[in-house]
Amino acid sequence: MDAMTTIGAKENVTAIEPLLRLLSRYMPLDEADRAALSGLMVGTLLQREARTDIAREGDKPTVIRLLVSGWACRYKDLPDGRRQIVGFFLPGDFCDLNVYILSELDHSIGALTDVRYFEIQPHQFQEVIDARPHLTRALLWHELVTSGIQREWLLSIGQRSPLERLAHLFVELYYRLRAVDLVDDLAFDFPITQHHLAEANGMSLVHLNRTLQELRRAGLIELADRQLRIVDLDELKRVAMFKRSYLHFNR
Repeated sequence: MDAMTTIGAKENVTAIEPLLRLLSRYMPLDEADRAALSGLMVGTLLQREARTDIAREGDKPTVIRLLVSGWACRYKDLPDGRRQIVGFFLPGDFCDLNVYILSELDHSIGALTDVRYFEIQPHQFQEVIDARPHLTRALLWHELVTSGIQREWLLSIGQRSPLERLAHLFVELYYRLRAVDLVDDLAFDFPITQHHLAEANGMSLVHLNRTLQELRRAGLIELADRQLRIVDLDELKRVAMFKRSYLHFNR
């Protein structure tokens, strides 16, 4: 079950700051745009504990979810229990912005850490974007970036070596978290486990651990106490063959 927390207007602005920062990377938002978004998320924050599902494949989607804190994932699983993580949700991300038009979910959403999120009614969301075409464009941009990230993940699984794959994911997460002001120099909180990394990168735990050690020995990353520090960003990007253009952070 979701736990609920009622928050005031001031806390509401703080809670959606990651989203405002993210959308502002695509295009400027004026005060009316910001107020319209803030007005959608008033009163109640829902909470889920780590290792629980927020939504399950086959559920009827009736709301739009905005992640405020913590890390979540989109995943698919097989009848024998094998799971593939196909996307990470970070603070400021919508968990499928337009999914409510479908009759049922074709994937599951899981909380990797303790998370807090808003649930927005589709009709209220539609009223806001109908009235704010500039905001609509920023949100569309956000969805196109999400699709671009999915294509890069597919390329990683299909063509990048395990070392390149992991290096690429770390650089991508660095830029995504930096966009919402959650990076301190080249370091950021990294609360997920090696098991999650293995499921996201199509590796066994043994292979994942070996690849992490290889990145450490090369002096590219430091990973300790649930924090990742990129030691040499340029070299990590070179190893990953990373091209930042798919994130479209033009601003």
